[in-house]
Amino acid sequence: MATPDLDHVGRIMAQWREERPDLDPSPQGVIGRLHRLAARLTEELVAVYGEFGLGEGEFDVLATLRRTGAPYELTPGDLAAQTMVSSGAVTKRVDRCLEQGWVTRRVGDGDARGRVIALTESGREVIDAAFTAHMANEHRLVDLLDELERARLAHLLEKWGRALDQAD
Repeated sequence: MATPDLDHVGRIMAQWREERPDLDPSPQGVIGRLHRLAARLTEELVAVYGEFGLGEGEFDVLATLRRTGAPYELTPGDLAAQTMVSSGAVTKRVDRCLEQGWVTRRVGDGDARGRVIALTESGREVIDAAFTAHMANEHRLVDLLDELERARLAHLLEKWGRALDQAD
């Protein structure tokens, strides 16, 4: 079935309608497109992080520490919770940031077994520059939609996310 006016997901849905007319593939119109868009957006974002010598994980750690405000430090557990990755992933990300001198790791004040990850001055400089470029990049990407479309999309995504969170 030739459908040149359809996007990639639209062509897949048309194929499924042809092969399995007993099923409704319409959710792919949302989920498939979101999946493809997320992958494409990640490519665009990671390219900018790379300009500053950062990978996605390092950017996430530095940005999380920076946005917490002075003294720009968190426990590994807090970093894991705020970045939504496992403690093992946080350790790997922090280790890479330590190698670059962007963070320090020290014993916590109240518990000798605990650790605290803190942003260094060079870490703050790199994340401030990277975040400025990141925001310009995100504006470039969302400016492909008009203001009303962006507001509607943000609202719908928030609503859907909350509904999924409540369903858990």
